[in-house]
Amino acid sequence: MSFFKTKLLLAERGIIPNKKMGQNFMIDSSLFPKLSGYASLNKTDVVLDAGAGFGFLTKFLAQICKNVVAVEKDTKIVEALKEQLKSLDNVSVVKGDLLKVDLPRFNKVVSIPPYYLSSRLLSWLFLHKIDCAVLIMQKAFAERLSAKVNTDSYGWLTVITQYYAKIALLDDIKSVTFYPKPEVDSIIVQILPWTSPPFKVIDPKLFGLMVKHLFTNRNKKLANAIHPFLKKKFNFSKLKTEQFLKIFPFHEKRVRQLSANNFGELTNELTK
Repeated sequence: MSFFKTKLLLAERGIIPNKKMGQNFMIDSSLFPKLSGYASLNKTDVVLDAGAGFGFLTKFLAQICKNVVAVEKDTKIVEALKEQLKSLDNVSVVKGDLLKVDLPRFNKVVSIPPYYLSSRLLSWLFLHKIDCAVLIMQKAFAERLSAKVNTDSYGWLTVITQYYAKIALLDDIKSVTFYPKPEVDSIIVQILPWTSPPFKVIDPKLFGLMVKHLFTNRNKKLANAIHPFLKKKFNFSKLKTEQFLKIFPFHEKRVRQLSANNFGELTNELTK
């Protein structure tokens, strides 16, 4: 694979990379062994390649895995992808929106997904039972996943991620390894779902909804930020919200100052 091969396929198919769709193609195959190594791939694995592009990574994965599920949304690119992979009988090409199409079962994810999809992709992955995921992501986004409490990067995605998985930020990726060259830095991210979450959440769906709501007002004190949610979801009066929060030692804190475990405690009390 090379820069020239990518340029040739784009020219042959009349494809102009779509910035809004995050079409920046990896042109450095030397990174592929790192990705597979961090995922500890073997011949028993079924791997999802989300946003497979022209299939260069897919081809590599097919050599060391049982099966690969390659998903691509762009119609013209899918045609080229199928052509590139037609000789491989252990690859399934799926056309469509990754978050909406039906997929064969997979146990690992190794991919370079479009960056605009990142937060929705992670939320979707956390609902699937997988062994691990190794992704190349925008570095600024990835840093949000393991951000410290009360920092600018700390947000709802940090909290949700901490409940579902252990995150490791690994090798920095230079922008010149992509074509077209993106304006942002990238990094390899390893995601290992917990066998047992680090804190208890009785209702994960409610937990997710509440955390997302609260971080729309991250700088407000908890009482002011949570009341609209409690009023809409549980018909709480202002007084009832105040009484509910008094049992928590952190009730005077601002949203951005709460730990992931604090959000879990709030959720669990609401489910009693």
